[in-house]
Amino acid sequence: MMSLLETFAALLVPIFWGLQFVTAKVGVAAFPPLLFGGLRFAAVALLLLPFGGKPSLREVKAAALISLFLGGLAFGLYFPGLQRGSASLSAVVVQLLTPFTVLLAWPVAGERPNARVMLGICTAFAGVGLSLLRPGHAMPMVAVLLVMGSAAAQGLGTVLVKRLGPFPPMRLLGWMALFAAPQLLAASLLLEQGQVAALRQAPTMAWLSLAYASVFGTIVAFGLWFWLIARCSLTRVAPFALLQTVVAIVASVVLLGEPVTVPLVAGALVCMAGVALTQSNTGAVDRPVPLPTPDVHEAR
Repeated sequence: MMSLLETFAALLVPIFWGLQFVTAKVGVAAFPPLLFGGLRFAAVALLLLPFGGKPSLREVKAAALISLFLGGLAFGLYFPGLQRGSASLSAVVVQLLTPFTVLLAWPVAGERPNARVMLGICTAFAGVGLSLLRPGHAMPMVAVLLVMGSAAAQGLGTVLVKRLGPFPPMRLLGWMALFAAPQLLAASLLLEQGQVAALRQAPTMAWLSLAYASVFGTIVAFGLWFWLIARCSLTRVAPFALLQTVVAIVASVVLLGEPVTVPLVAGALVCMAGVALTQSNTGAVDRPVPLPTPDVHEAR
């Protein structure tokens, strides 16, 4: 069972991520999406690396590997998908992060989800689906596939953080950002146009969107996420990510003026009930594989 502090941290993460679905729409409307992702990780690296301390060789290698999935692939697919689709539906599709994480944690980290966890995940997904029973919200298939790919990459990256760690969260995030930024900036250079014009003409709200994505969407949210992954079973932590859909939909209603509907409210309640079900310790069986012990001499 998660402690009160761990539960509070696990609730903050989807709030920050959920709001980002709305704020990031402003950013990717002004910047090419890969450039936006590259600038985000460059800002994170600049903010964190001076305070992260000297990493061990093991930590640098792990950050480089994790950055491929939680950095380059995850956001290299997510931001273009968000640009092409709506914030609320992108928030729904990205919830595939949870089943990807739970399924990949079984072979990679040795954590077998029990029936209660799977029932909670299915219930939460049913609530998410119910909340989107609104006409006129079609999403292009290419956007759906891009966000699905992002969820798969995030799922594998999350499992790798658990399997290769534990790491100091801010140090891992800073070095991961250092490796992810050139991946996305290089992809932008190869695949996008108009970067210089976007940098010159971007409005203040677009820069504020980038600041939110860098500080709250990345440093604070991922810092808490990595801290939780190091302390708790993935089958306990991963379902909390489902709540970001509820936050994103509410933020879309409040900030973008979307209508409040009965399916929207009912779906949100069902989603939260599903997440609560996954946190019940009755009959829960988590079987984590022992994590590798850090090399004391290397860490020095």
